[in-house]
Amino acid sequence: MSRFDQVAPDALFKQLERATPEDSLPAIATLLTAVRFNADGLIPAIAQQHDSKEVLMMAWMNRQALEETLTTQRVCYYSRSRGKLWRKGESSGQQQQLVSAALDCDGDTLLLQVEQTGPACHTGRRSCFYIGVAEEQASITSTPLIDPDELYGNKASS
Repeated sequence: MSRFDQVAPDALFKQLERATPEDSLPAIATLLTAVRFNADGLIPAIAQQHDSKEVLMMAWMNRQALEETLTTQRVCYYSRSRGKLWRKGESSGQQQQLVSAALDCDGDTLLLQVEQTGPACHTGRRSCFYIGVAEEQASITSTPLIDPDELYGNKASS
């Protein structure tokens, strides 16, 4: 039994601010009820390579995608453009295996530690974050590892 079991979902993350690793937390279903999905039912999910800590990408998850990811350990997102679940790598083969997941202090952002197979970005790059920006100039910071046409069969450019 957790001292947080009777906390209202909208107050749970505030109550967790003073929690310690010794505290027992409520069941995962209770915690997921308290997650602060946006008005569209989505939460931003940042994927980071677990060993190098390289930030690979940001995508969106709905509750179903988050539950599937936690259950299967294969990362699943929600595609806003397609309006459906998107299992990372289902088209390209460049999958993400979940190593660990953590919610931020407000319960409105998710950090996924993953094992990424190949490039994470649809451009064929390892990371989606390849456009460096500075005060007066932008630059491309990496080269594609794989031609997007090879990954997606000419679908990436459309």
